[in-house]
Formats: sequence, structure tokens, C-alpha cells
Amino acid sequence: MNKNIAVIFGGTSSEHEISLQSAEAVLNNFPSGYNAVPVWISKEGEWFCFSGDMDEFHDTFFKGDAAGKPRDGLVKAVISPDRKSRCLISDKQKIHIDAAFPVMHGMGGEDGTLQGLLELAGIPLCGCGVLPSAVCMDKDRAHKLASTAEIAVPKAITFTDLREIEPRGIEREISLPVFVKPLRGGSSCGISRVSDIGKLMKAAEMAFQFDSEIIIEQEIKGTEVGCAIIGTKELIVGEVDEIKLAGGFFDYSEKYTPKSSRILCPAPFSSELSTRIKETAKTIYRTLGCRGFARVDMFLSKSGEIVFNEVNTIPGFTEHSRFPSMMRAAGYSFAQVIEIIIKKAAERI
Repeated sequence: MNKNIAVIFGGTSSEHEISLQSAEAVLNNFPSGYNAVPVWISKEGEWFCFSGDMDEFHDTFFKGDAAGKPRDGLVKAVISPDRKSRCLISDKQKIHIDAAFPVMHGMGGEDGTLQGLLELAGIPLCGCGVLPSAVCMDKDRAHKLASTAEIAVPKAITFTDLREIEPRGIEREISLPVFVKPLRGGSSCGISRVSDIGKLMKAAEMAFQFDSEIIIEQEIKGTEVGCAIIGTKELIVGEVDEIKLAGGFFDYSEKYTPKSSRILCPAPFSSELSTRIKETAKTIYRTLGCRGFARVDMFLSKSGEIVFNEVNTIPGFTEHSRFPSMMRAAGYSFAQVIEIIIKKAAERI
């Protein structure tokens, strides 16, 4: 009998729409031998099971009113907290769930909260568990933990109150330009690059709109590189990619509607440098307790130093996202990637 895999997407974060795109791609590439059970969490936090056909998925989630109100094919649903039942309870039926594949980006989906719910319910998880999800979402604590493994990290200061920030002190301690970021978040939402000290407070105000804590971080001169990883003990590592920018930084707009950026995969590096980047990524992955899959982002400085940026425990999963592209360059199709990730979780069933 085919195993039922709950593909959970949407959510209340600012990355809701990106999650919809990722989920559509995952569902369109779902491997045979498994039944996908699509579960949508609305922007308001309501849970629904999508019972329509995949040819109706796009119209259901990408057309209609902006409020994202339930349409045909959506029924209210909830994960049972009963570890013995391991099921999704909808208005119509109980659906046994063998494993869950969260495809939710940002707060509420990638920060350990959803993972905690699934672990309480006894449902095996595709991807990182509670602790690594929470740690990787927190840029400051992830950096501090990675530094214990002798991984280089940018200079940074965190703040919980706008009134704590003294711009001239930041300039003396870190030097401009700096990046001002919400401490927890993704897709570059709320992030600003500041080279003018007079614009620092405005950037901080914007970052505080996305989180209660922010981080002001040193800019690393060089280029951004990334590495896709699948597994826990035995790791499958994708090819290294490199982000080439004509100007500015790799913000939300450039990530999803690129105008001045290009992503080179595989990156045009020597085999020695590529291996060094991959080994650094694996060290970061293991140090932060990652399992299942994740994308490790780093900087390659002009002097050749590899500096840790962040780990995305649920990276973008569209057909053109970096994670599947890096795995494709290593010889794995999108469908194979999804199947391997599910099998890794299924091993724990």
C-alpha cells in the first residue's frame, strides 16, 4: 500500500506566496509509490486539506481574490495530536499520515514550531527537526554555534529595541557598509544594505516590522555561494552555486524576479575550491544538527576565506530554485530529489 505523505504549505509568514509555488512544484514531481496529501495553511492560520486534482491546484491557489479564502476542493482539517492515530482529521474523513513534508518558508513553518507539532503527533518528518530548525532560523545563535566548529562568521550585533541602536557606535565597531536584518526570517524580507550612516535607523525600523529582534551585520566583500545537502549521517551534496550580482544585493526581488543577478551552477571554481566549500557546508550542516535536507549559504571573500551566512532548512523548491538546481547539476532530477527526501523520512516510519 502506498504511504500517505502530507505536503504542508502556505502559512502566516511573509513568504506565503513563495511556499505556494514550491508546493506546486513538489506536488507536480511527486514520486510514484506515495500518495500526496496537500495541506494548506492560510495566511490567517486556518488549516485545509486540498482534495482536488492537480490540474485544479493552480487555479485554486493562484487565481481568485487576494484574501485566499477557501474555494472548491478545500475542506477544513487539523493534525490529530494523538500519537497512536497519526492522522489528518478533515470535515469529511480521517486520513492516516505516514510522514509530513513541510514546504513552508519563514516563521511558523521553518522555525521549529510546525516541526514540534508534528513530532508531538508522532508523524515522521521530511527535513530538520525542532532544534536545528529553530537554531538555523536565528541568525545570531546559528553563527555563534557554527563558530565553535572554527567556521568564520561575519561581525554582528543584535538588538531587541530600536532605542538601543547608536549608529556611530555601529560604524566604529563593524564599519560600513552593513546589512540590517530581522533576526529570524527568509527570502531577504526586511533586509537592507546600508552604506550611509544616516539611513541606518530607517533600515532598522523596517527590519523591526518583520521581527522583534534584529541583527546588524558586517558586509563580506566577495561573492555568495551555496550548497544543497540531503541526508543525516551519509550526506548527498549538490554542486556549489555562485550568485553573480551587477549591483546591490540578492534581495527578495532578485531571488524571484532576477534583473541584475545570475546564478552560476555549477560555480566556475577549481575542484579544490569547490571541495573546500562543500566540506565547509557539511561541517556547518552537522554542527547545527541538520537532517533530511537543507541549503547552506556562505560567502567567499575576495581573499578566499569561506564565511558562513545562513542555513535554509526549507529552501525554495520551485523548478528554478537553487536547491533543486544544485542537485540537478550533481545528477539528480527534481523528482529524484523529492523521492530521496521522502525515503529518508520513511526510514524512520
